[in-house]
Amino acid sequence: MQAGQIQLAVAAVTDPGLKREVNEDSVLAEAPLFLVADGMGGYEAGDRASAAVVGAFRRLTGREFAGLEDIRDALLQADDEVAAVASGTTRGAGSTVSGLALVRHEDAPYWLVFNVGDSRVYRHVGTELAQLTIDHSLGQELVDRGELRREDMQTFPDRNVITRAIGAADSMADSWLVPVVDGERMLVCSDGLHSEVDDESIRAVLTMSGKPETAAQALLARAKQNGGRDNITIIVLDVLSGGAEPVLDATTGSRGLVDDTADTVPV
Repeated sequence: MQAGQIQLAVAAVTDPGLKREVNEDSVLAEAPLFLVADGMGGYEAGDRASAAVVGAFRRLTGREFAGLEDIRDALLQADDEVAAVASGTTRGAGSTVSGLALVRHEDAPYWLVFNVGDSRVYRHVGTELAQLTIDHSLGQELVDRGELRREDMQTFPDRNVITRAIGAADSMADSWLVPVVDGERMLVCSDGLHSEVDDESIRAVLTMSGKPETAAQALLARAKQNGGRDNITIIVLDVLSGGAEPVLDATTGSRGLVDDTADTVPV
């Protein structure tokens, strides 16, 4: 996949998992946007909510770069459209969204990483894995307060309770600017992956797998082997050329592989 001077290899998979009849996740993997939306609202509206989020961003595809205003406007449009879906249901509806947008910043290509809810964006360089987004979830709040260990989040009974969502009262997105780096591998996923597969296993699969298609299918298989209790959506993206020279601490605003100067931006 060519995005101007940036050469990418991308694979995306989405699967209902082993326990759900309906896939309420939606995915968009068309330059300059790569995002996952995990709908909420059950069979009545979850799939429509996530589709509304993807629809709000789809108009930005087919160009070399997106702009910060573009992403801000798409998030606002997604919030309005998911609210419209919810108004026609008895249970309400909402959606997470996590993703990457190619933008230009200080005359260089950057990822605008954005997140609402508990889907995630990871960055893999060499053999190291960093989670770039921070979950908006009850479990993460307890971890931040020191009341729950991070390694216990996967077995925490209320791990699926989220504190922000598109279409909810609090739909504020967190966002970070991250340099595009040659050789890096980015992962965007719904909680159907990271609730079944721990970070060390994700790191190992991304390290050992060759093409993005191989990595995405291996992660999907691992999530199903571990229960597949939710819908599973995965984007694996490799930067082949056109980015900056690889530097392990080039990421800003992330957890792991970072320096102390978080380059956050409001959207």
